[in-house]
Amino acid sequence: MATIERVEVLVTSPGRNFVTVRVTTSDGVTGLGDATLNGRELAVASYLRDHLVPLLIGRDPARIEDTWQYLYKGAYWRRGPVTMTAIAAIDVALWDIKGKQAGLPVYQLLGGRSRDGVLVYCHASGGSVDELLDDVAAYTEKGFKAIRAQAAVPGLSGSYGVRKGTFYEPASTALPDEQAWSTEAYLDFAPGYLGKVREKFGFGFHLLHDVHHRLTPIEAARFGRSVEDVRLFWMEDPTPAENQEAFRLIRQHTTTPIATGEVLNSIWDVQTLITEQLIDYVRTTVVHAGGITHLRRIFDLAALYHVRTGSHGATDLSPVTTAAAVAVDISVPNFGIQEHMGHTPETYEVFRGTPRLEDGMLLPSEEPGLGIEYDDEAAARFPYDPKYLPVARRLDGSVHDW
Repeated sequence: MATIERVEVLVTSPGRNFVTVRVTTSDGVTGLGDATLNGRELAVASYLRDHLVPLLIGRDPARIEDTWQYLYKGAYWRRGPVTMTAIAAIDVALWDIKGKQAGLPVYQLLGGRSRDGVLVYCHASGGSVDELLDDVAAYTEKGFKAIRAQAAVPGLSGSYGVRKGTFYEPASTALPDEQAWSTEAYLDFAPGYLGKVREKFGFGFHLLHDVHHRLTPIEAARFGRSVEDVRLFWMEDPTPAENQEAFRLIRQHTTTPIATGEVLNSIWDVQTLITEQLIDYVRTTVVHAGGITHLRRIFDLAALYHVRTGSHGATDLSPVTTAAAVAVDISVPNFGIQEHMGHTPETYEVFRGTPRLEDGMLLPSEEPGLGIEYDDEAAARFPYDPKYLPVARRLDGSVHDW
C-alpha cells in the first residue's frame, strides 16, 4: 500500500502570490493543492509546514474523507480561513493523486459530467462609463455569455473592482492602498451605468454586478430594487456576509438575485443563507472552503433549497483551483456559473495546464487527476512579494467594510 512520503509547501509570486502544496506518495505519484489566502499567504504556509505536514507522513493517500475529518476534528480550534485553506490544499492534492492512480480525471471520480461545459463570467470594467461600455463590447465579441460590469465612481480616488491594464490585480502594494468611498455616490451612480449597458447591448447575455460588501441591508435592498429592470443575473455580496440574517431584510424588498459566500469557509457559515433561501447563489470556493470534499457538502445542501453554485474564481486562486473548481462544477446538478479571470503568462509558466476556455465555457482536462503540473524552475524565478488588497475609508476618514 502506498503511503504519503513527502509534503512540500511551495511559495511563488509570478505576478500574484501563490501557495501550493505538493504531496508525493511512496510509489512516486504527486498531487497538487492550492493553499493561497490573499494577503495572508504565509500564515497558511506556516500552518501547513508547522502543523499539518508532520501529521500526514505515512498516512494512506486514498483515505481522503478520513484525512479531512482527521485534520478538521483533530484540531481543537476549527474553521476560519487559514485552517480551511490549509485543509483544502491537502484535500485537493489527494483527489489529484487518486485521479492519477485511477487513470481518470477528477470529475469522473465525482460522478462524471452533468453538463457539457462550465458557464463562466468575465469582468468588464472602466474608469468611466464609456470605458466600461467599450470593455463590455470587447468581451461580447470574444463570445462570453455572462459579464460582470463595474465602473469607477466619479470623484473617488479609487474604485475596487475596476481593472487597470490587461490583468485585474487589486493587490498591488506592499502596504494596503487606502481608497476613499462614498455609499451615497455609488448608489446614485451604479444603477445608471448598468442601465446603459442594457440599453446599448440588450438582454442577450447575463449581466452581473459586485457590490463588494459595502452596503447596509436596507441600502442593499434599495439598490436591488433600483436595478430590477436591468435583470441582473445576480448582485454579489450586497452586505457583509457574517450576519446571515441581514439577507432576510434584503429579500423582503427586491427580486434581484443575490450571491454571496466567497469569504465564508464552511457549511456552517452558509447554513442559514441556504436553508432559509436568503440567497440564490452560493460562492464558496474549493480553496477557501475545505477542498473538494467539503465544497461538495455545501453544494449538496444548496441543491435541496434551490440555491445554485457560483464559485469565486479571481486571480488570487491558482490554476490548480481553476481545475478543481471545474471538476466540481461540471459534476454537480445545481451548478449556476463560475467566475473566471485569466492569469498572467508568468503564472502559466509555473502552473502548466489549465481547463480550456471555449465559447464562454470552461472544459475540464481529460488528463488523469487535475491535469496541472508545477514547474519548480519557473517558480524559483518569482520569489515571494508581499502585496495587500486596498482598504476603503469613508469620506469622514473612518474605515469602511469592503
